Amino acid sequence: MLNDVSYNLKLDKTMTLKLYGRDTLKMFEDVFNERLTPFFSSMGSMITPTFKVDISEDDKAFYLSADIPGVKKEDVKVTMDEDVLCISAERNQEEEEKNKNYHRVERSWGSLSRSFTIGSNIDSENIQASYDNGVLKVVVPKREVVEKKSKEIPVS
Repeated sequence: MLNDVSYNLKLDKTMTLKLYGRDTLKMFEDVFNERLTPFFSSMGSMITPTFKVDISEDDKAFYLSADIPGVKKEDVKVTMDEDVLCISAERNQEEEEKNKNYHRVERSWGSLSRSFTIGSNIDSENIQASYDNGVLKVVVPKREVVEKKSKEIPVS
């Protein structure tokens, strides 16, 4: 007994420590999920800048709309490799301020990238991308899946 608080610790044959009948690993997992995961998630978005992408689909195509404000059209790149669509951009910004008593120049630079597995039933030759006012729109047309006909091959 410590400071009038009693601890009911039980050590079973498998050497698992239990506190009041609760599994200590489960308690740690609960604390991690409830308290630390949101913290690390918010830190990750500060460390690795990214952009928001909306994705929709119909029978004819996949539609992606990416918000990439502050990036020039020539700094946006869309590539397709196998069944993975990659959108990347580079942001360069320089701000200069001159005053009688001081001269300040600030620069920032960063790369942004998102990749999406689209699938193998796409028409990669006819993908279209347009960029206007910080919004990239990509249309990835689907191709018809040709059903494979089965055929018996005679064995000689």
